[in-house]
Amino acid sequence: MKRRTFLTASIGALAPGLAGAAAERLHSGAAQAFGTTISVTVVHADEGIARAAISAALKAAQAVDRLMSIYNPHSQVFQLNRDGVLPAPDARLLAVLAQARAISQMTEGAFDVTVQPLWLAYGGAAQRAGRPDALPSAVEVERARALVGWRQLAFNRHEARFLKQGMALTLNGLAQGYAADLAMATLRRHGVRNALLDTGEFAASGSKPRRRPWTLGVRDPRDEGAMTDILRPGDRCVATSGDYESAFTQDRVHHHIFDPARGDSPPELAGVTVLAPCGLLADGLSTAFMVMGAKKAHALAARLPGIDLLTVDKQGAARRSPGFAEAAGRAA
Repeated sequence: MKRRTFLTASIGALAPGLAGAAAERLHSGAAQAFGTTISVTVVHADEGIARAAISAALKAAQAVDRLMSIYNPHSQVFQLNRDGVLPAPDARLLAVLAQARAISQMTEGAFDVTVQPLWLAYGGAAQRAGRPDALPSAVEVERARALVGWRQLAFNRHEARFLKQGMALTLNGLAQGYAADLAMATLRRHGVRNALLDTGEFAASGSKPRRRPWTLGVRDPRDEGAMTDILRPGDRCVATSGDYESAFTQDRVHHHIFDPARGDSPPELAGVTVLAPCGLLADGLSTAFMVMGAKKAHALAARLPGIDLLTVDKQGAARRSPGFAEAAGRAA
């Protein structure tokens, strides 16, 4: 997962003058999930409470990975893709599928978790040819696109089922954000309020005036050494999507995000960063906005409470919503 490298954290530090035996301190922990390293950093005076909270939060995130991985034969998503039907889906999976449906509806299908057949078509062409720049034929793309359709995925507490044989889904555009949400909820149950989570998407909580706030750097999608913005997200989550993860070619034209209507990657934007009240929504909308393009993405974000975004087009032109500009310290 490379998209996570386009957000970089600057850990919030305690303001001077708060040192002392009972002063709150930084505590951090890390684990493996989603094919990468995830981390939790908290501020708390009691090291025992902090360590227990961090451990529990990491386990909550790892549980999402085990449940929703497309590669783990024991995951429910793997089983659904293999069998076309999944009895008694986990409540957490149902929550993510419900959010996926809602995002598909609000974006008129720009977001669609059933794009996995397109992934398989492009990846299969590259594998057969033995080179990453090989692309599937138009016939292969159309065959895969015919298997994509969020309305053809039915689910309830009794079962999840594809209504067309050969369909498959991927929750790579939602699972990391949801993991951040569950991990943050776990921290709060342990009495921890000031935290920064990195599950591949970031979630911040508990910044106060007496502390330097949590900050995140948004890297330029064309220059990994440069930052487009330094964000202070407050109590919001941040997710980013872009054309930098070119799984199939290195031309930034064909990459890991698919437009379900085109059967190929969207052509306009190089990167999108989203601020949202929860990680699940930030994660899904960052993918949807890449597909929609800047004009439609900003129009939709303006209608959604708590949603702000940065879009960067292929030529490097950046556009920020008012709330995003404020979080980046760019407001007039």
